[in-house]
Amino acid sequence: MKDFMAIETTAGAGGVILKILGVPVLAGAAATALGFLFMWPKSMREGFVRFTCAITSSFTAGPLLAMAVYAKWPELFDAARHAAAAAHVDPLLGILGVAAPFLLAAALPAWWILGGVFLWFERRRGKDIGEIAHDAAEVVKDVRGAL
Repeated sequence: MKDFMAIETTAGAGGVILKILGVPVLAGAAATALGFLFMWPKSMREGFVRFTCAITSSFTAGPLLAMAVYAKWPELFDAARHAAAAAHVDPLLGILGVAAPFLLAAALPAWWILGGVFLWFERRRGKDIGEIAHDAAEVVKDVRGAL
């Protein structure tokens, strides 16, 4: 039984790109769809920005979140790999099944976080970098005090 399959042996160049990029794009699209269920975009531009933001977050923060969970709970990924092998499918599909929700979870709050950052900067329009840094330090101090 083969434990891992090399990515380049399973498909041509197009298949490799699809394997690497497909899952984060699908996770970002799913997160965007969930976000649209809660709040429909006001314009086509906003919808495109939200979609792009979710995919970017899925690409960047999703793997980091999955790695953090793997570092804390590697048995989950091992169990998924063994379950997939027992079902006679590629063991990497089991790992993907465990990691995909983390890609989705990383993409969900991306639009609101981006909006919050831009609103924070908009409220500080006209201030220099020192004043913005001072405001940021005050926000951090307030948050730490609340915890």
